[in-house]
Order: sequence, then structure tokens, then C-alpha cells
Amino acid sequence: MSKHPCTVVTFGNFKGGTGKTTNSTMIAYSLSKMGYKVLLSDQDPQANATSLYLRTKALISDEIVSFDRTLMSAIQAEDLSSIVTEIKENLYLLPSFSDFALYPKFLEKKFPNNLDRVQYFSSLLKPLKEDFDFIFIDVPPTISDITDSALYASDFVVVVLQTQERSLQGAEMFTKYLQSLIDDYDAHMDILGILPVLLKNGAPVDIATLESAKEIFGDHNLFNTLVKNMERLKRYDITGISEEDMHDRKVMRSYQEVTEEFIARWKQEVGVKEHV
Repeated sequence: MSKHPCTVVTFGNFKGGTGKTTNSTMIAYSLSKMGYKVLLSDQDPQANATSLYLRTKALISDEIVSFDRTLMSAIQAEDLSSIVTEIKENLYLLPSFSDFALYPKFLEKKFPNNLDRVQYFSSLLKPLKEDFDFIFIDVPPTISDITDSALYASDFVVVVLQTQERSLQGAEMFTKYLQSLIDDYDAHMDILGILPVLLKNGAPVDIATLESAKEIFGDHNLFNTLVKNMERLKRYDITGISEEDMHDRKVMRSYQEVTEEFIARWKQEVGVKEHV
């Protein structure tokens, strides 16, 4: 695999509970299996991605991880490399904790200028880019300095769209907000795609929501691969990501398809050439 500059991707929607964390963590996991080196930055103070990945690490290695520094303390020390945590081969985590809710106040004290606040996380992330193919950022579903900082640092955004009306409205608000960030801060990010997550497989409401999304965003902007409702995904929050039985393998096959489309869209956007 030829080396390409690191790509930073934020997964977002202004509606909570749409599957941002599930899909950022599962696509990152799938990419790592394909040989890409991936770092997931958990920027949600709820730290659900952190919990999931640490359980996954414990499942794989029987190693219970404790860390002295959180993302917030590493930011204060101006050194994110000190908390990069290996989860499995090719998969790494910047762990978050509830103290990350203090990040906006920290920025207010440190910088009087709005632009400096928004750019700060991007400057801290820069040294890590040498080591990774992808950096994924999981953000809370809110307008805040946390979200602005993540988006400013990003090359691309994946909008996670659960097939329900409120999620559709949240996705529409989110895409409009991206444009305002581009205008206000001269940010350079593009939408890689709208990733549909089925609330109920094949239900009329889901199909109607998908049709509405195609009208709003354009058919070509929606991932062709749908993330189906799979009960096993909920279990991973308790156990960590496993590959033990047929239900696990079904999840892995599903996310391999999603990830292959993610890679195809990424290659098209950045102009990656295949080498024979």
C-alpha cells in the first residue's frame, strides 16, 4: 500500500443517537483490518468510543487499560502523542473523559480570538499525521468549540443519517453549518458522503426518509451501502468488538462493504491512483 498524506475525517450530525460513534469506530476497525493505520480521536465528553475501544483491547489482549492522562490533560500539556493508545494492530485511540467538557472554557482562557480557538486542535493534531493513514474524530451532536475545532481540523466529513425525520433535520442543519464554518474560518473540508443508518430494516418510514434525503442532498452524495439495524452492535458496547461467531461475522461483512465504499469515495476525492 503506497503512502498517502493522512486524511482527517469527522463523523457528525446535530441529532444525538444517530450512530456517529458506532459507525466511526466500526469503520476505523474495518480499515485497520484492511491494513490502514487509523487513529480515532474521541472528542465527546461522554467518551462512548473510548469505552468501546478499551473493552475491545481488553477482549483481544486480556489487558485492562488505565491512563494517567486524558485528551483534555494532553491538550493542556500540548502533547497528544503522550496519550495515543494502541487498541489492536493498526488501530489507535486518543481517549476522552468527562473532563473534555471543559475544553471550550480552556480555549476561552487561552485565546481571545475565535479563529485561534478553532485552529488550536488542528495544530496539536499535525505532528500525529506522520504516523497514520486516517484520523477519525467522533464529536458530540452540538454546536460548540469542540465541534468547530474538529471540523476545522478535518479534510472530510461523513454525515451519519439515521432513517428518521429528526435525524434528517439534524443532518440538514449540520451540512448548512459546515458551509458557515468554511465561510467564517476559511476551513477546507468536504462532505465525503451521507451515510444512511436504518432504524428498522425495510420499514416504510425508513424508505421514505431515504427518498427525502436523496432529494435534499442529491442521490450521488448518499452512500449506496446502507448500515442495517444489527442487534449485535449494541452488545459491543458491553463486551467490546468481537469476531467470535456468525453474528459477529455478519457485522464484519456489513462494515467491510461500508468501508470499501468509504475508501472508493476517498480515493475519488483525493485522486489516489492504484499501483499495479
